[in-house]
Amino acid sequence: MPTPASTSPARRELEPDNLHAANGQIFRVLIIEDDVELARLTAEYLEKRNIRVAIEHRGDDALARIAREQPHLIVLDVMLPGMDGFDICRALRTQGSEVPIIMLTARDEDIDQVLGLEMGADDYLAKPVQPRVLLAHIKAILRRSTTQANTVANGDSLQFGQLRISRTSREVKIGNRQVDLTTAEFDLLWLLACNAGRVLPRNEILKSLRGLDYDGIDRSIDSRVSRLRRKLGDDAIGSTHIKTVRPHGYLFSPSAW
Repeated sequence: MPTPASTSPARRELEPDNLHAANGQIFRVLIIEDDVELARLTAEYLEKRNIRVAIEHRGDDALARIAREQPHLIVLDVMLPGMDGFDICRALRTQGSEVPIIMLTARDEDIDQVLGLEMGADDYLAKPVQPRVLLAHIKAILRRSTTQANTVANGDSLQFGQLRISRTSREVKIGNRQVDLTTAEFDLLWLLACNAGRVLPRNEILKSLRGLDYDGIDRSIDSRVSRLRRKLGDDAIGSTHIKTVRPHGYLFSPSAW
């Protein structure tokens, strides 16, 4: 991980404006790094720039931590106790997660960079990396992932490729095709689309749509997702637009449209 350096007030003014997620929330970054002090210092540097940071030190606890934290981006060290960064990255992509990943390693070898990118990492930096460089990479990736959502005007319309969703008119179109949805189906689609690229747990979906906690038995959300997929033309078996991420919930893919 980088060793944060002090930034003078004059230079700080030159840094890009703070980023926010499409729904106005502060971006959340999860640092997975076994060097406790470096992870702490890096977190402090990022938090001063209005990025919310969580830290995980063990590789074998990382997947569960990611499911709990639901970060907008992961800074992932390769060499970790219990499970290395390559396996964590592979597991996330196999689950269908599209959370952006920046991999870090002390090994300056091309084969490691190629392997990391082939596993599905979005970026790769060799340590030591200056904190301003890491911050620049984080902001570039977060801007790119935010742009994919292409939030239009005042946030009342979302567009992903051919899919356009208007909250004001409650209309959904794929290209020139109008998609007729019930009120419940539209509300679910809007919720998933506003959280594009993030695995949305069933409990959170139920809380948002019906104000209820998930009891482990209620299948109404699953049924609603199934109907929504059918109307959107998403294959029920190999769904690529709204993915099932067992046992956690559902993921709306921003790049599949």
